Amino acid sequence: MLLTELLTPDRLVVPLAARDKRAAIAELTRHLVARAGGDFDEVLGAIAEREAVLTTGIGFGVAIPHARSDAVKELTVVAGVSAAAVPFDAVDGEPVRLFFLIVGPDSSAGLHVKILSRIARLVRRENVRQRLIEARTPDEFYRILVDTEAR
Repeated sequence: MLLTELLTPDRLVVPLAARDKRAAIAELTRHLVARAGGDFDEVLGAIAEREAVLTTGIGFGVAIPHARSDAVKELTVVAGVSAAAVPFDAVDGEPVRLFFLIVGPDSSAGLHVKILSRIARLVRRENVRQRLIEARTPDEFYRILVDTEAR
């Protein structure tokens, strides 16, 4: 499965309005629930529980909050770019501008791990990461994903 099959322009928030970690996760969760259904508080709670175990700020200005929750029927991914750097308690101590949120039911555990891994590999590439951070619209972000996956 390609990321562009999951991350269509309607699942992208560019720019994110949030200016702190909690607000960024809540904004992305609202966006996810509006597209995938589910109970906002239940999904947000699952993400907060996972985040309390270990930060999902993976460094280099990127965070990949993720959780399993049967409040959603299928694995759903949304992404966002913040115009301003967001303090996130990332492993490298740097603030975050690029966010990917993954939520799926327990039954999608295998796909969840594959998508998490695919996103991590994508953002490891500095040129791709920088282009995504510089995207100003959902369509521009999506075109960068399409171009990257075509290579």
